[in-house]
Amino acid sequence: MDTKVKSVCETCPQFNASGLKKLGVNTNNFDFVVALAGNPNTGKSTVFNALTGLKQHTGNWPGKTVTRAEGGFEYDHQKFKLVDLPGTYSLLSTSEDEEVARNFILFGKPTVTIIVVDASRLERNLNLVLQILEITENAVLCLNLMDEAKRNHIEINTRALARDLGIPVVPTSARFKKGIPELIQTISEIANNKIKCKPHRIKNIPKNIEKAVTKLSLEIEKEYPNIPNSRWIAFRLLEGDTQIINALKTGEFV
Repeated sequence: MDTKVKSVCETCPQFNASGLKKLGVNTNNFDFVVALAGNPNTGKSTVFNALTGLKQHTGNWPGKTVTRAEGGFEYDHQKFKLVDLPGTYSLLSTSEDEEVARNFILFGKPTVTIIVVDASRLERNLNLVLQILEITENAVLCLNLMDEAKRNHIEINTRALARDLGIPVVPTSARFKKGIPELIQTISEIANNKIKCKPHRIKNIPKNIEKAVTKLSLEIEKEYPNIPNSRWIAFRLLEGDTQIINALKTGEFV
């Protein structure tokens, strides 16, 4: 029998068995920032609502202003600000939603990035996953819609997937709240450096390109000592990414 006396706050309805306290729109005095990214229609907003207690829907389609929803949750006496980014298939910044998502992950420097994918359509989601892992170190793959995958007789070796991607993989069915406690714990452990991520990165790059990227990334670091992931930015500059070029010229995100 657990004889530990719980505080009045811990017995309130906002807490559940996982130790999660949903803070809704209250994101004041947070300890960590968590980005929520993924393709459209992966249940990303459902994950956001399960963590914050809100009922948000971040849509992006022609004619709708691209926005990002923000909410908060508390776990293990630490507060997390959760930013739900627009759903996107890529981070190459060919549209406004891609630009919003990419700039926040790169320049917003979230402590942890949750990448939500559809377990029943994993292969088509991996393009975005690999792009995000080129940008950020700390990430967790939320393998959502596991109920759909099971219904379609799809089995996923989560251990092998985690090994290949170099980040934790947490299976969930967010609409049924399944896997959410495990996801929260994983986010907390990454944020507190209890889990070390070693994300998959592009290898076997031609020597001439590698030489150019290395040289340029060093120059970027000299000019902007606190800039995140100078290597990835160097790649984008060599490809002529006008958004990144303008961001560096103006110092908007540095």
